[in-house]
Amino acid sequence: MTPTDEGPAWSWNPIADLGEIWSYPFMVNAFQAGTAVAVPAAAIGWFMVLRRQSFAGHTLALVGFPGAAGATLVGISAVFGYFAFCITAALVIAAIPRTGRGGSGQESALIGTVQAFLLSCGFLFIALYEGFLGGVNALLFGSFLGITTAQVWTLVAVTAVALAVLALISRPLLFSSIDPDVAAGRGVPTRLLSTVFLVLLGAAAAGTSQITGVLLVFALLVMPAATAQSLTARPAFGLALSVLIGLLVTWLALIVAYYSPYPIGFFVTTFAFGAYVLARLGVLARRALLDVVSRTAAVRAPAGDTP
Repeated sequence: MTPTDEGPAWSWNPIADLGEIWSYPFMVNAFQAGTAVAVPAAAIGWFMVLRRQSFAGHTLALVGFPGAAGATLVGISAVFGYFAFCITAALVIAAIPRTGRGGSGQESALIGTVQAFLLSCGFLFIALYEGFLGGVNALLFGSFLGITTAQVWTLVAVTAVALAVLALISRPLLFSSIDPDVAAGRGVPTRLLSTVFLVLLGAAAAGTSQITGVLLVFALLVMPAATAQSLTARPAFGLALSVLIGLLVTWLALIVAYYSPYPIGFFVTTFAFGAYVLARLGVLARRALLDVVSRTAAVRAPAGDTP
């Protein structure tokens, strides 16, 4: 990190630097809040990627913007706006019929329409409340400044409830995610599970929006999960790996953002994308190596069988 006169400089002594960072209450709150959102985002995101509901997750992330802007406009906490809009949008998406010919296309079209409308509402709310214009960048791209202790406790409580519900439904949710038709035939309430999962996804998006910004929530929802699933197909190990990647990305982004003037959402996205690229390159390299080994073994086999 290049030292500047405008802010703190990295000393290349990790222990001293972390001690300095954690000496500020706002940074302690930021790390606590980041941890509280990274864990459910990575865990719920793993199921989101498995269920191919990334577009729905992206929509739920974006509707946090008009939620926070609208809440500020009427004079209530932006945190309430995040959760109210994201969870309501999740219930709306869950209510969309998925049966019938072309149902998937109609669902995507309706979700996209709602997303565009609510995003425009967010900018309207900001225009109506001029004093909020200075916070647009923080809403869209995230900020670790100004996270209060009350906000941390709210995120911790939401995380605890979300993870408890996810643990309760994880086995039938995994079954219905892999083969919904067979799961429904076995009596699994797939429709109810889908609704509960979307509500959990909305809660995760609302919480993560307060750290990464609404435009970059997707980084924590999809990238750690996609990275983990590219490395292993084992559900338990994949979930654990997704959470670990999400935590490391968030913590590293917070450290770098402290020494940088740029939004934390940029660093979260960059580090998460870097992890995904490295994982994919590792998988490709392993496949190429196995292919070379198998070809070599195939060439040598006839020579070894000759008397």
